Amino acid sequence: MAEFQNPQQEPGTERRLLLVFALTFLVIMLFQPLLKKFAPQPPPAKSESAAGVRPTAQPAAAIPAQTSASVAPSASRQTSASPTLVATAESETVIENDVYRIVFTNRGGWVKSWVLKKYTDDRGKPLELVNVTAAEKYGYPLSFWTYDETLRNKLNSVLYVTPAPDGARKDGDRLAAPPPEIQFLYSDNDLSVRKIFKFDRNTYVVGVQTAVEVRGSPVTALPMWPAGFGADTTGSQYATGQIMYQYDDKVERLAIKKISGNGTLQGPFHWAGVSDQYFAAVFLPQDPKSAAMVTLRNAIEIPHGGSDTKQLDKVDVLGAAVGSLKGATDARLYVGPKALAELESVRVPGITGAEPDLRAIVDFGWLGIIARPLFLWLKWMYSHIIPNWGWAILLQTLIINVALLPLRLTQMKSMLKMQRVAPQIKSIQEKYKKYTLRDPRKAEMNEEISALYKKEGVNPAGGCLPLLIQMPFFFSYYRMLNVAMDLRQAPWLWVRDLSAPDPWHIIPIAIIVTMLVMQRMTPQAGMDPAQQKMMNIMMPGMFGLMSWNMAAGVGLYWSAGQMIGIVQQSVMNRTSLGREMREMMEKRARKKEK
Repeated sequence: MAEFQNPQQEPGTERRLLLVFALTFLVIMLFQPLLKKFAPQPPPAKSESAAGVRPTAQPAAAIPAQTSASVAPSASRQTSASPTLVATAESETVIENDVYRIVFTNRGGWVKSWVLKKYTDDRGKPLELVNVTAAEKYGYPLSFWTYDETLRNKLNSVLYVTPAPDGARKDGDRLAAPPPEIQFLYSDNDLSVRKIFKFDRNTYVVGVQTAVEVRGSPVTALPMWPAGFGADTTGSQYATGQIMYQYDDKVERLAIKKISGNGTLQGPFHWAGVSDQYFAAVFLPQDPKSAAMVTLRNAIEIPHGGSDTKQLDKVDVLGAAVGSLKGATDARLYVGPKALAELESVRVPGITGAEPDLRAIVDFGWLGIIARPLFLWLKWMYSHIIPNWGWAILLQTLIINVALLPLRLTQMKSMLKMQRVAPQIKSIQEKYKKYTLRDPRKAEMNEEISALYKKEGVNPAGGCLPLLIQMPFFFSYYRMLNVAMDLRQAPWLWVRDLSAPDPWHIIPIAIIVTMLVMQRMTPQAGMDPAQQKMMNIMMPGMFGLMSWNMAAGVGLYWSAGQMIGIVQQSVMNRTSLGREMREMMEKRARKKEK
């Protein structure tokens, strides 16, 4: 089975990038003359398939007249003496509002299609969130999950009665207006089932109330989103799937490898569900303390690369069933984009220590305190200054680099001071070279060097500190652009989607070229010239390789920052400070050649 990495999760690209930076700085520091002498779960179980019977094409039948017009989950239990309540044929009900179009079937009382009207797929068609390939094997949205597989199969295959909603009319099998709610009812001598779904006109939230009783006693039957999202077409997209939940300020995100099929997680949960890179389906229980979640992990085969090919890749698909283990479930369900504006509009009462909404679904990573404001700033520029995400990224990159220019100057000054005292440092080290590291007199060398630093006003870490200050901005920007829903399918010049790799790889090539130029222009005080040449090739090569399949928006920020840095460095090299550093570097190189 091919293993696909999630570029948005740790450990992953973000951590590898941090490691490259750390190793690069370590190599540079090791070649500084003044520092050379100082070196003093359980495995996933095979999941039980949640039954999902695909309805066959049958003509719609009239709904029996004896059904009740309103049945709530809190209603009194039906006994075995209750009349049989079952539809005679399969029918469909379509619910539409401003943001979605949902097709329900009364066979199983689940969702056949869930289209988000404001989004399109990779082919420009309306975005279907139901993953049909996985749903046919493991269940459709809002079907039931139970610990008893036989009961599960029955609940998801019987024909439910669907009473006509109050205040709405039917146009064939299509509701002419989004009703306040629709119901799916079923009962026989042993089983009684109620499903009620409530809708708004302009939000992604659906109310969900369910109850299942066997011979008058409530049983655990959880509504679920069982099989990922239809927006996923490639292995790397499936790899972004994760299970998430929050209670108060505690947010947990479980990557695929940490999820066992049919594992039960006890609450409390203010919200819990499943997501991929850009979309989420999370349940918001009305009673968080009684909520539980069953994690679903199954495997399907998809065409390699998402294209029409005979080669297949085996991928994991995630799902979640959320509700009460004690009986009836009462919750809201958010199914929609991981867009901050939408998530922040969904109120989650009862949360303490965090914002009472769904904003935590968007994972800005360990530097979210920087990444989130950067995104809000970028979005403001897109809305008020330049209505193109690519140009907005370039403008923001320019502003950030200009703001960080004083750090570049500080770095150059520190490197110059280090270069000036390098001969004296070398002389002190030569004087104590005959002593071993364990010799007490070795400590005198450290004292002399420290005194020299103090006298000359040198900070040994001053050359690297400005770079370390800039790094959080880079990682925050990297993370922000990878999770920003707004960049999905956002075009810029030849790039059709800033959230996907550059199809012509022009941006990664620009990163390599600009880094090569930048390395040659930047003085590396204290580094051996031969080692400097090696670093000038090694670093651009490593970063170019890492950025080859990186999101184009991230690469655009990176390459643009390098180009701005080249201009800044060119100007700085013409100053007296820059000329002095260049002369000292050339003098050092001539000595090495002799």
